[in-house]
Amino acid sequence: MNDMSRRGQSLPPALPPDAPPRPRNLRAGPFGVLDIGSTKIACLIGRTESDGTLRALGSGFTRSRGVRGGGITDLDEAERAIRAAVALAEEMADYRLRTVTVNLSCGHPESRLFNVQWPVGGRQVTEADVRRVIGEGRSRAVTEGRETIHSLPVSFSVDETQGVADPRGHHCDQLSARLHVVDALSMALRNLGAAVGRCDLEISEVVSAPFASGLSCLVEDERDLGATVVDMGGGTTSLAVFGEGQLLHTAQVPIGGQHVTRDIASVLSTPIDNAERLKTLYGNAHSSPDDEREILAVQLIGEEDHQFAKIPRSMVVGIIKPRLEETFEMVRDRLDGAGLGRAAGNRVVLAGGASQLVGVRDLAARVLNRQVRLGRPSGMRGLPEAASGPAFATVIGLLSWAAGEGRSLHTVDVDTDRPAGLLRRIVDFLRDRL
Repeated sequence: MNDMSRRGQSLPPALPPDAPPRPRNLRAGPFGVLDIGSTKIACLIGRTESDGTLRALGSGFTRSRGVRGGGITDLDEAERAIRAAVALAEEMADYRLRTVTVNLSCGHPESRLFNVQWPVGGRQVTEADVRRVIGEGRSRAVTEGRETIHSLPVSFSVDETQGVADPRGHHCDQLSARLHVVDALSMALRNLGAAVGRCDLEISEVVSAPFASGLSCLVEDERDLGATVVDMGGGTTSLAVFGEGQLLHTAQVPIGGQHVTRDIASVLSTPIDNAERLKTLYGNAHSSPDDEREILAVQLIGEEDHQFAKIPRSMVVGIIKPRLEETFEMVRDRLDGAGLGRAAGNRVVLAGGASQLVGVRDLAARVLNRQVRLGRPSGMRGLPEAASGPAFATVIGLLSWAAGEGRSLHTVDVDTDRPAGLLRRIVDFLRDRL
């Protein structure tokens, strides 16, 4: 009689070849997320279905106000815009939000890697050891005036064995961890917390915007073999480098789609709204012979009777192209400065509203000297078609993160010994006094 028979147990039945994958270890929900950007504010409420897929229960989108470069510039205006987006999502979902996961685009976020070692002494690695080694990395990352947003274990090593996904239960003399820390300016985070707190909401987590976009746009092989997400937002362009299934680096450049619009408005002396229309309808990152022959009517600022000027389309292209080239050159410099080498891979995935401009993909491939594709968020049930393009990569990725996607060591509470963060203290202060 074999061991299984003596214990009165039997082997679990094998799954048939065509059986669907087991549901992932995700939260059930409902949960809410908030993308506070320079051009739009988006709110999603969703839950996890029994098969492990995500369903959007409610969505709300509104034009951004009181936000520039990802940071809060007018608390009153930002509050009104956030309330409007949240109210639309709550009405559709018939659910009242109390906490939200929010994107990080403000506060000049920075990304650093730390190698941390912890003595174990030949015994088994415990959950407490994992918490301690991560806590040690966090303490090394503390910088005055900045707040840690992410402390993500990239990899573990037990003695000389590298690439250990979960070190618990391994025997070793020394546990090592490679920790990726993302932080941002405390005052910018305080203003973000104040704007959200005014809307009777508590921030449960803050998530790097390009990291969230990567969760929604990258396929599994890209995350594993190495790829860079370039999220082209309205006020900033941010990037996230993935490799071996983990987030390795993030960075941000202070140029976005709004800068292109303002360039057009300034050069052509046309109102901002008209400049945005010209960019959307006639903008291109590449010139063509037809551009000289196509004549556009441009409304002029301050002219009576809606005076229009006639210009060739080539003028609009000539304004857009240099600004986008500058953007990708700055992205290239950030990637080169990160020193990741082959770990960053040869693949770039573009996301964000500005990535949809005609010709951007080819221009990015030329400047970055990498393979480039346009990223579309993976399918999510219940989401309107208009909200499923690259411009909504961040908010969809936030919902994935809130559900539990992209997290390592799901069963380890690495925050147990961590003091209350700045954002939690801010929200508690506002709730008690407003």
